[in-house]
Amino acid sequence: MRRVRPGAAASRAGTSGASGGSADRGTGGARGARADGEERALSSVPAPGPDAGSGGHGTPEDLPRLWHVTLSVSGQEVPLTEVRRGLEQLAHDHPFLLTSRYAGDHAEIRYWEEARDLHDAAAVALRLWGEHRRTAGLPPWEIVGLEVIDRETYHQRVAEGYGPPPAAPVGIQPF
Repeated sequence: MRRVRPGAAASRAGTSGASGGSADRGTGGARGARADGEERALSSVPAPGPDAGSGGHGTPEDLPRLWHVTLSVSGQEVPLTEVRRGLEQLAHDHPFLLTSRYAGDHAEIRYWEEARDLHDAAAVALRLWGEHRRTAGLPPWEIVGLEVIDRETYHQRVAEGYGPPPAAPVGIQPF
């Protein structure tokens, strides 16, 4: 068996008996079995460094990633000047916003979020409108849509001609 948990390596070395002892002694003396077990346990974990994320699967889970978020809100008709003023204030308070498109009864906000995983990025996005409704003067609309995709998927969609184009007109635009 090659896959060994770090704590299990020492206990298994003691139960391997004489059959594994001679091979271990040739590679490291009395500590050979333990050192060998530690090496196996660490070989499946990418070492921190510039090549740790190669292949996309070796990225440690606790490092933040970029997620493209599209939040759609909708509700009763509100004067366009109020919607625009609220979105401008939200963009001023939170300069991470890329674009906002709006009409009298709905709006769409697109931005990049840095988060550990999709769940964290979605949780922040779902709180955004409600938490800033009063401070930014946003309409009392509800969230009717949410899309959160990773950076690679976003760029792949754009390259293939699917999905939203890159946010060229950064800012707040009417639909």
